Amino acid sequence: MQFFSAFGVDWFKLGLQILNFLVILYLLNRFAFKPLIHYMDERAARIAKGLENAEAAERDRELAQQEREAALADARKEGQAVIARATKIAEDSRAEILATAKAEAEKLVARAQEEITADREKAMAELREQVADLALAAAGKLVGSEMNTATQRRLVDDFLAEVKPAAGRKSKGSAN
Repeated sequence: MQFFSAFGVDWFKLGLQILNFLVILYLLNRFAFKPLIHYMDERAARIAKGLENAEAAERDRELAQQEREAALADARKEGQAVIARATKIAEDSRAEILATAKAEAEKLVARAQEEITADREKAMAELREQVADLALAAAGKLVGSEMNTATQRRLVDDFLAEVKPAAGRKSKGSAN
């Protein structure tokens, strides 16, 4: 103890200083360090939670990006399917319109041919009558006397009956 008295250490004061140090250490620990440590732990937990949330948000963003890309791909496929259906419908409509137009054209051609045939037969009938009248007039002049109407008609009908088959064979031969 001489060692301590050489330095002028007072044991009573040293004990009080140690007691003061311990009281201050207790008070600082109780009211400063523990709340500060508790606050720092809470802040660390909030930061960790924020990082977890950021990572979750990043995963969600990536998942949303993939879903959006998948939705775009589906929309593209669906759009192409719609375009294909529309093209098919257009082609079907086009084919139907062409078939209808072709049928109408064939009907028009058939009707025109019927009209031509009717006109030709009408012209032939008129021509026969004119030829018959001319033939009767010429025959009457040759014979010198006029025939009666019934006799003239019978002769014309006989003549036309003979001419008609010959004219039919001529028109069939010229058509081929």
